[in-house]
Amino acid sequence: MTKINEEIFGSIGRDIPRIGADAKLKGSAIFSNDVALKNALLLKVLRSELPHALIETIECQDALNTPGCVAVFTARDIPGRNRFGIINKDQALLADKKVRFIGDPVALVAANSEDSARTALSRIRVTYRELAPVFDPEVALAPGAPLIHEKGNLLGTRLIKKGVPDAAFEKADVVIERLYQTSFAEHAYLEPDAGAAFVDEDGCVVIYATTQNPHYDQADVARLLGLPENKIRIIQTATGGGFGSKLDLNTQGFLGLAAYLLNRSVRMTFSREEAFLSTPKRHPLKIRYKSAADKDGRLLAVDVKIIGDTGAYASYGMAVVTRSAAHATGPYEVPNVHIESIFAYTNNPIAGAMRGFGVPQIAFAHESQMDLLAEALGISPLEIRRKNLLRLGSTTATRQELTASVGIGECLEAVAPHYERIKKNAPLLDKRVLRGVGLGCMMYGIGNTGVQNPSTAQVELQSNGQVTLFSGAADIGQGSSTVLIQIAATELGLDPDQVNLVNADTGLTTSAGATSASRQTYISGNAVLDATKKLKETLLTQAATMLKTSRGVLSLRKGKIVDSSNTERFVSMEQVAKRSEREGIPLKWQGFFDPETTPLDQATGEGKPYATFAFATQLAEVEIDILTGEVTVVKIVAAHDVGRAINPDCVRGQIYGGVAMGLGFALMEEFIPGKTISLKDYHVPTCSDMPVVEAIIIEDPEPTGPFGAKGVGEPALIPTAPAIVNAIADALGVRIYFLPANLERVMKAIHSGAIKIRVNPIQ
Repeated sequence: MTKINEEIFGSIGRDIPRIGADAKLKGSAIFSNDVALKNALLLKVLRSELPHALIETIECQDALNTPGCVAVFTARDIPGRNRFGIINKDQALLADKKVRFIGDPVALVAANSEDSARTALSRIRVTYRELAPVFDPEVALAPGAPLIHEKGNLLGTRLIKKGVPDAAFEKADVVIERLYQTSFAEHAYLEPDAGAAFVDEDGCVVIYATTQNPHYDQADVARLLGLPENKIRIIQTATGGGFGSKLDLNTQGFLGLAAYLLNRSVRMTFSREEAFLSTPKRHPLKIRYKSAADKDGRLLAVDVKIIGDTGAYASYGMAVVTRSAAHATGPYEVPNVHIESIFAYTNNPIAGAMRGFGVPQIAFAHESQMDLLAEALGISPLEIRRKNLLRLGSTTATRQELTASVGIGECLEAVAPHYERIKKNAPLLDKRVLRGVGLGCMMYGIGNTGVQNPSTAQVELQSNGQVTLFSGAADIGQGSSTVLIQIAATELGLDPDQVNLVNADTGLTTSAGATSASRQTYISGNAVLDATKKLKETLLTQAATMLKTSRGVLSLRKGKIVDSSNTERFVSMEQVAKRSEREGIPLKWQGFFDPETTPLDQATGEGKPYATFAFATQLAEVEIDILTGEVTVVKIVAAHDVGRAINPDCVRGQIYGGVAMGLGFALMEEFIPGKTISLKDYHVPTCSDMPVVEAIIIEDPEPTGPFGAKGVGEPALIPTAPAIVNAIADALGVRIYFLPANLERVMKAIHSGAIKIRVNPIQ
C-alpha cells in the first residue's frame, strides 16, 4: 500500500453508518411510490407496439368517455418543446409523427383508478403506417438503410490515433486479432421507476422522483412545459437503485405535463414489464481488436474498431462512443494506437448509461487479448500485465501523461500471491469439474469525458451553531451523502452527526451534476471541501478577534474554536454565529469544483479527458461442470485503487455490489429485444450465485481529490467479467468471445472438441 499521511483526518477513513440505511432497514424510507398526495390521479402511458411507423391518426374520444378517465394527452398537448435528452435532444415525451421502437410513448391517460386508466388506454385508437425497421447497427449504417432519424442513422464517431500502428504491426513478433461481442443488458434495479407531482400555491410544479440527476430533470421538464426552470422543482426521494437508467427522464415529464395542465396531484409507477420495455439498456458492442507484442511481451500496438447500437434515441450514447474509445487500451501503455468507435441508431430499445459507460464491454476485449498474447508467447498472464501496466510518467492512448495516483501496479501485486497460490495448489476435482483462474485489470476516468463537469455545494452555520450542508448530489444507495458529510465534518472539526444534510432538491440546492461516471466523491466532494474551507476561514477570523489572538494558534474541535496554546480559551460556533449575524458577516458559503480536463481532438483524439483515474485488478477462481456447462465462481479477489477511502465500509460495499453486477454481466444477463419482458426472462445473480469476495483497498492518494479520494462506483464491476472469462478459458482451454458466457455458450465451447482434460497437481 502506498504510504499516505498518517495524520488522523477527523472522520476520514472511518466506517460511520451510511446515511439513510436505518430508515431502509426499518421500512420507513419514503420512496417515490410512497409519496401520499391527496386525491392524486393515476397516470398510464400508451406505448407503440411497432418498432418503426408513422402516426397517421390518434382517436381519443372513446378513452375520454371511460368512467373515471379525466384526460388523455398526446404530443399536441405539450405546451413547450417536445424534445428531451441528456446530450442530444432527440427524444419526444409523446411521439409526434413517428414511433421508433416498441415502447415509444404515444399517449398519456390520467384517471381516478388503475382500472379506469387501463380501460381508457385500451380504447385509444392509433392508425400507423408501418416503415421498414432496422435492428443491426452495421445494416443501419449501410447505404440505403431505412432512416430512423431525419439526420441519418449515425449517432457519432470517435477516432484516437497515437504513433504509427501499421509499422508496429509489421515488426511485431506476435499479432492477435479477435472479434468480441456483448449484449443489451437491463439495469434491474429493485425499485421500478415512479413519481408524484402537484402544483404549489406559487404555481411551481413540484415533482417527487426516483432520479440520479434532479437538476438535469428540472431543465428538461421546464423545456417540455415551456416554463422557466424556477417553476419546476424536482425532489429526489429515497431511490432503490439506478445504475445509470435513472439518469434519463422516466416518469418526470409525464408527471409534470399532467400536473401542470390539470392543476391536479398525480402519481405514476412503471410496472416491471414497462420498465423492461421502455427504459434504457447497456449498449451492445461489436469490438474487433488487434494487438501486437514483441517476443518479451511488450505491447507494440493496438487497432480497435467498436460498433455500437444506441437504439432508437441517443440518451447517453455519445458519452459511450467516446469513453469506450478512450479506454480501449486498458491500464496499459501502448505506443502505437488506432481506435475507431462508431455508434448507430436502430429500432431497438434505447441504450443509455449503465454502470461503466462502455468500459465493461471494452475491458472484456482488452483483457482477453492480454491472455491470448501471453499464451502465444508462452508467458504467464500475470507477467505480461506486469510488463505493460501504466506507471507514473506513462502516457495514455489520448497522450495524457499520468503524474500522480497510478495504483494499478499495487493492485496487481496485491492479487498476485492469490493467483500464484491457486495456480500452484489447485486441487484435482474430477474429470467432470474443471477449475480455472483468471485476471482482469482496468482503468476508469473519473467524471465526464473531456467536457466541463462542475459541481457546487453550500455550507451554512446557523445562529444556533448548527451546520447544514446543501448538496444537489443524488444518493441512490452508493453512499455519497455519507461521504460528503464526512468531508464537511472533518474540515470543520465536527463529528459527522453534527452536520445536517439537505440534498437533491432543486428548490433548496444548486446543481452537483449527475450521479454518474463515479464522479460524486471526487467532484462533489471537492465542492463541499471548497465551501467548508471558506466557512472555516470566516470562523477562524472571527474567533481570533473575539479571543484577541492569532489565527495561527486556533483550531476547530467539535463545535468550538480553540486556542491550541491554551485549550481553556475557546469560543463556540454558536457564539461566532451570533456575532457574525450582528455584524452582517455571511455564514453561508458556496463551493465549486470542475476537474481540469481538455476536449479530445476530433482528428487524433489527443487530449486530457479526465483529471484522475481509478485502477483495479480482480482475480476470479471458477469451477466448470463440463456435463451441464454450469460455471461456479468460487472466489473473487478485488484490489481497487480508490485514492483514499473516505469510508472504507462504503468502498467495500461498492466492491461487493460491483462484483455481483459483473458476475451477471459475465454469465447470465442478456436482454433480447422482443423476448425479454420481465424478471422471469432476465436472469440476475442471487445470493446463491455469489462467490467469496475479498476486497483489498489500495490507497494511492490523488493530490487534487478531497483528502486524496477518487472513486469506486463503476470501477467495482469493470474487471469482474474479464477475470471470469479468462478463468473459464484457463479451465477449458477454449475462449468465449460473446457475453454473457451463459450455459448455452459454455456448452458450445465444451462441445467444440478443443477441451483438454488437465490434471492439476496435488500438493
